[in-house]
Amino acid sequence: MTPFIRYEDAAGHLDWRDAVRALETGHRLPRAEIADSFLGPATGTMMTRSAFIESLGYGAKPFTVFDGNAARGLPTVQGAMLVFDKDDGHLRAIVESRLVTEWKTAADSVLGTSLLARPDSRHLLVVGAGTVAASLVRAYTAVLPGIERVSVWARRPEQAQALVAELSGIDADLAAVPDLGTAVGQADMVSTATMARQPVIRGEWVRPGTHVDLIGAYKADMREADDALMARASLFVDSRDTAAHIGELLMPLASGAITPESVMGDFYDLVQLGARHRQSDDEITVFKNGGGAHMDLMIASWIIDTLSPG
Repeated sequence: MTPFIRYEDAAGHLDWRDAVRALETGHRLPRAEIADSFLGPATGTMMTRSAFIESLGYGAKPFTVFDGNAARGLPTVQGAMLVFDKDDGHLRAIVESRLVTEWKTAADSVLGTSLLARPDSRHLLVVGAGTVAASLVRAYTAVLPGIERVSVWARRPEQAQALVAELSGIDADLAAVPDLGTAVGQADMVSTATMARQPVIRGEWVRPGTHVDLIGAYKADMREADDALMARASLFVDSRDTAAHIGELLMPLASGAITPESVMGDFYDLVQLGARHRQSDDEITVFKNGGGAHMDLMIASWIIDTLSPG
């Protein structure tokens, strides 16, 4: 019988360092073939992300995103990941979408930060206080031991305070902060996980040497950084193929703030081809975490190997 791996099955069995390593290792393999499809209105979208990676196999993750589900007491994102064998195509496992997405999303950002942030970065600001924000705090502090301080900001201060109270076992000073502009100006690393359709991070707030990790935007009408930041920064993406349709790039391209050549590299460039990384301690780097089926496949394969070896 094909195993179904639920979110609860992974509790206590997965490690953030191993998740980041799985993504890095996956990007040393031949470049993936990927395809995405989007159906439905902006407020209730079904997405299907599919990938093939030579020597790793095939994967498809269909899921729905309903913005209004939080008010109904339901998950915003619901779905499953199907992973097929590389040799004979049999279905190796079905993995709950929430499990794959949580580990993929945070590991994606932490890998990008580990490649692009200043090595002496000590202060992380997380913008947003939802499920992704919680996993970001855990992943960043587990993989980057130099972090001494974590600040959390949310539009509703009580939400940031609740997240800080909920997190335990974090080896860093953790606090909710009231003013976003001030917090951005004090941080070495800024990681945004919002559902914003208008910029929440302004370029004028960001001091030289900061690394900015943008996660939330996943559709053409969404963005978290303004044109000023995108124009000032050295810009990298996790995947040229999957980030191209996202408003984070489309909108500053349309305004002329950036050009296609502004994107200096993706993970394949950074990990496999030795593309340029940070050039100086004063350089501002921006990394767009757009996700992608190939990274879902890398993480899902790692989860299956870890939880169902053999």
